[in-house]
Amino acid sequence: MIKKNQSYQLGSWIMLNHPSSAEILAGAGFDWLCIDMEHTVTDYFQAQQLIATIQGKGIKPYVRIADNDPIIIKRILDAGAEGIIVPMVNSQAEAQKAVEACFYPPIGKRGVGLARAQGYGFNFDEYKNTTAKDIKVIAQIEHIDAIDDLEGIIKTQGIAGTFIGPYDLSGSLGKPGDYDEPDVKEALERYENIAQKYDKWMGVHVVEPNAEKVLEKVKKGYNFVAFSTDYLFLGTFARKEVTSIKQAL
Repeated sequence: MIKKNQSYQLGSWIMLNHPSSAEILAGAGFDWLCIDMEHTVTDYFQAQQLIATIQGKGIKPYVRIADNDPIIIKRILDAGAEGIIVPMVNSQAEAQKAVEACFYPPIGKRGVGLARAQGYGFNFDEYKNTTAKDIKVIAQIEHIDAIDDLEGIIKTQGIAGTFIGPYDLSGSLGKPGDYDEPDVKEALERYENIAQKYDKWMGVHVVEPNAEKVLEKVKKGYNFVAFSTDYLFLGTFARKEVTSIKQAL
């Protein structure tokens, strides 16, 4: 059952590196959109264009970076990202590394630049005192080692939440995609049981464009949910309607 007044954040995933895709999804009612730079060919310049497009619609832009690298994080934040989703965070130490890269001193070690995020140098003080203090750092939990140190990761100051990656998690157990295997199911249950103990976001990506599956996750306590991707929304509807036409003819 979905709890009354339950707070949740609903987003989606940008895989196509064209501003029109981001603009269309940004007008669909999502709370946030994530630009994927881990499994796409989107480069820094394109990412900045997508970030600007999303912000132009009043939506929060997140970026899933390719690696827990301070240089990558610095460049994406300077481009204007308001949240960073960090892949393969397997320990509290790695969570701390991500936090330090995302925040200016004294909280972190982020270097100071004057780029798009800071109004190209004209709004640095405003940025420093507002947006920069509210960067959302999301740790992806994609390995059994991360499950073993999950409480440490979640407790890390500056981590806004975690985001389960079931495919890579099952792969770390030698059973990629075999979600019905007992040890894989146990690892996923451990994630849910531990994550729900804390007042931080518990995230998941419902890849299939099926609203019922999103509601199933919300009922289980997930409150930071990515709903499908731009190309799956496009491709799924197109295939469905084309099939209907061909069957009718």
